[in-house]
Amino acid sequence: MVSHKPSKQRLLLYNLPKHQRHKLLTAKLSKELQQQYGIKRLAIRKGDTVKVMRGDKDVLNFEGKVVEVNRKTGRIAIEGLTRKKADGTPVYRWIHASKVIITKLDLSDAKRKEIIERKRKAREEYLKKKEQTTEAK
Repeated sequence: MVSHKPSKQRLLLYNLPKHQRHKLLTAKLSKELQQQYGIKRLAIRKGDTVKVMRGDKDVLNFEGKVVEVNRKTGRIAIEGLTRKKADGTPVYRWIHASKVIITKLDLSDAKRKEIIERKRKAREEYLKKKEQTTEAK
């Protein structure tokens, strides 16, 4: 971000185009998935299983499948995580994407497999360069 003013940073965040906002909807992978795929973060998609790591006691450690992703607000709806309205109808409790970890990936899309592979290769190259620079010193 260019400015240090919080108000300007919020303004830029709220007015981001959807293709850039999608990059903000990422979450850490669980330790097992990090070891399996060799990456640390990935964009959340509908169908992923996530675990809530921050929030109220009734939300904390809740695990469920992502039902909906809202790019406008940067929040996700998780299956089974609902509250009741005054008339008794259940509605989803929206959780910010940064407050969850991904425990199981939905790999039904071949494009997502390509994304994971591309990110893994980029991370390996980064680690090699980092290792070479530390050896040179």
